[in-house]
Amino acid sequence: MAAVDSRPLALVTGASRGIGAAVARALAPTHDLVLGGRDAVALESLAAELDGARAWPVELTDDGSVAAAVAGLDLPRLDVLVHSAGVGLLGTIEETEPDTWRHQFEVNVVAVAGLTRLLLPALRAARGDVVLVNSGSGLTARAGWGSYAASKFALRAFADALRAEEPDLRVTSVHPGRVDTDMQRSVVAHEGGEYDGSKFLRPESVAAAILAAVTAGADAHLPEIVIRPR
Repeated sequence: MAAVDSRPLALVTGASRGIGAAVARALAPTHDLVLGGRDAVALESLAAELDGARAWPVELTDDGSVAAAVAGLDLPRLDVLVHSAGVGLLGTIEETEPDTWRHQFEVNVVAVAGLTRLLLPALRAARGDVVLVNSGSGLTARAGWGSYAASKFALRAFADALRAEEPDLRVTSVHPGRVDTDMQRSVVAHEGGEYDGSKFLRPESVAAAILAAVTAGADAHLPEIVIRPR
């Protein structure tokens, strides 16, 4: 799926809900979209809502499936890649099994690196933008958040390395605080608290920051964005 000449093309992972869906809606007025994720029904619903959007259901941790899916897109260029897919599994060091560490890194780091690698030729052709939706936990680790924070620190390191290796690309790490999403509901339930989404950032606020990064003038590069609830 190549971009229409007058409209740049963006691929957004984790687009079925939360921040990813908000990013897709923010980009839709100016970009054609490939909506990546596992929930094919949700992706098709969002694609039907947005002009110039196509659902792209794929299991990002399955290397073979991802390679085949990328080849099927046949992208000569890609202007924007937003990595929004991720998982947040909490627990103390003592109670976190090795499989949890592996799964968290597989989704939050390895899958991101693998997809980016496959899309580098298209990104280079467009001198494009890569945006990685990180977390406040990618800047500071807290008790009970060890494996999640470690994966997000690693994601930040990946962004730093990509930025250094690919000077023609703009690479942005976005570190939001708590966001009103399904994942945040799980976090609050884990903490034993009562959920109040009004205390958190809206996904649309995070999407607005991402839109600012990818639509900045050609002379500008926003390498890191930190967003906190007021």
